[in-house]
Amino acid sequence: MQAIRTAILSFGMSGRVFHAPFIALDPAFELVGFWERTTNNSLEFYPNAIIYRSLEDVLNDATIDLVIVNTPTYTHYEYTKKVLLAGKHAVVEKCFTSTTAEAIELHQIAIDKNLQLSVFQNRRWDSDFKTVKRLIKENWLGNIVEAEIHFDRFKEELSPKLHKETPGPGAGTVYDLGPHLIDQALCLFGMPYSVFADIRITRPGSLVDDYFEILLYYKTIRVRLKSGYQVREAVPSYVIHGNKGSFLKSRGDIQEIELVANKKPGNKEWGTEPIEEQGLLHTEMNGQIIRGKVPTMQGNYADYYSGVANAINNHTAMPVTAQDGINILQIIEAAFKSNQQKAVIDL
Repeated sequence: MQAIRTAILSFGMSGRVFHAPFIALDPAFELVGFWERTTNNSLEFYPNAIIYRSLEDVLNDATIDLVIVNTPTYTHYEYTKKVLLAGKHAVVEKCFTSTTAEAIELHQIAIDKNLQLSVFQNRRWDSDFKTVKRLIKENWLGNIVEAEIHFDRFKEELSPKLHKETPGPGAGTVYDLGPHLIDQALCLFGMPYSVFADIRITRPGSLVDDYFEILLYYKTIRVRLKSGYQVREAVPSYVIHGNKGSFLKSRGDIQEIELVANKKPGNKEWGTEPIEEQGLLHTEMNGQIIRGKVPTMQGNYADYYSGVANAINNHTAMPVTAQDGINILQIIEAAFKSNQQKAVIDL
């Protein structure tokens, strides 16, 4: 089968770390080139790559099948629309777009043009989350009654990336880290029926939100999602309680750390957490109390792109669908509405 010829719209951290290594690794793809306006940084890593100097250059390349839209969130709607209208499949970095309405429009264009459209929610393939998901699926905790998921940092200085610190569409932590936590919650429990949120600024000089607590209400489950930049001593990133037991787990996935260090994926040890990051399971099974560490599953972002290739080649569903991205945006918009009104917002 012919390789899926792919172009990436940015070679910053996202392109270098999260996309290019896995596209280059997978024989189902051919990594053709990158949009770099004035630099040639990608050639250090991919010396045979084409350097596109404009988006139009990418779109006018009739050989390109798939475009990775990994530019700032406020550009996602405009660029992805142009990609789809040019007849090319698209993978869009989180957050999908700045508004639900934009996301719905893109989804419809993809349907009308019989194109594949996906949102890059790579944290589904983190080692820690895969372990949490497995324990819940295998009923180790019984009926889940409460879940708390964190993505915390200790970082008071502002980001050098101006688009992340300048107020505007898609800026702030709710749009940056929120999609990871919301997507994981939706994978585990589906869509909630209502949302409550507290969104704040905690860093001196910050103009965009850098703290949030979002409560998702289900019929029998309460889910709390939290992120902050003033957390020196991290609490467990996953705290899951059921009527049989509990599971506590750190955010221990090492893939991003290794990718930033320019380590290449593909070896048998890839995505293997240090043993000290194993989660604590305290539960009851077959009348016996069990309390101890649980081996962590391996993480692997390559599985996302394997799913993308399968979807394009065999016309199956993308591993993360456009509708998944729409659902996340509906919760984000409800969260901001809740914070403004200090009220629970029904979906």
